Amino acid sequence: VPASSANLGAGFDVFGMALTLHADVGVGPPPRGATAADPRHPATVAFRRADGTGDLWVRSPIPMSRGLGFSGAVRVGGAAAAHVQRLGSDGLRDETVRASVLAVAAELEGHADNAAASLHGGIVAVAGGTVARVPLAVDPAVVVWVPDAATTSTDRSRTALADTVTRADAVFNLGRVAQFVAACATGDVDSLRAATEDRLHQAQRLAAEPESAAALEAALAAGVWAAWLSGSGPTVAMLCEAGRADEVAAVLPTSGHTKSLRIDHEGATVTDDI
Repeated sequence: VPASSANLGAGFDVFGMALTLHADVGVGPPPRGATAADPRHPATVAFRRADGTGDLWVRSPIPMSRGLGFSGAVRVGGAAAAHVQRLGSDGLRDETVRASVLAVAAELEGHADNAAASLHGGIVAVAGGTVARVPLAVDPAVVVWVPDAATTSTDRSRTALADTVTRADAVFNLGRVAQFVAACATGDVDSLRAATEDRLHQAQRLAAEPESAAALEAALAAGVWAAWLSGSGPTVAMLCEAGRADEVAAVLPTSGHTKSLRIDHEGATVTDDI
């Protein structure tokens, strides 16, 4: 199951992007490098909610509490494992099954953007429980800067946000969301920087994470196509030409580390190769 970056700037609780950093979730004895998931693990909770039986294991390089969708990915993995346990490896290809997996993961997450991206792959827009793939005319590098010390609780981060927004700010974000979809669909990379501007959540969250703010500004100064606070942070994600990933990573703050990734276009998959 791929990691994910949510919001993508203006698409608060709407946009999610699957990334080529994967968690493995399985049933039975843990294979090499995996650990048994205890009853409170988010993967196990989702597995039981979807009527899975037996023991679950997880193997994941996705950093926790960093804004890269760890909980969404393993919840998708747990719920998917329960369905595959009953239906076999082809079960996850059924749209009704995938809708059920997403419903479980989204209920436990409290929002569907990360889980939908991890399940379906690509860039998705989620509204009212419906998931739409955003068409992509480009296949950029996705560089993520992950602070070495800071972590973020999504629940605590949300409490810092205002309960209401002005009409001007709502219209600002609506325009950027539409611009983002159009830019992705047409390959208009010059529009992506403006299309990921935000007035609903980033400023408040970045104020509490100065190193993340510095990483975002450094990325934009280096000429990336777009940069945003990944989920509720503190990770910062950015898009650029595939050949510039190392160049961009070199200018980011040394208080964190970078991962050079791509967009995962497959989403959650079933495999016996563990």
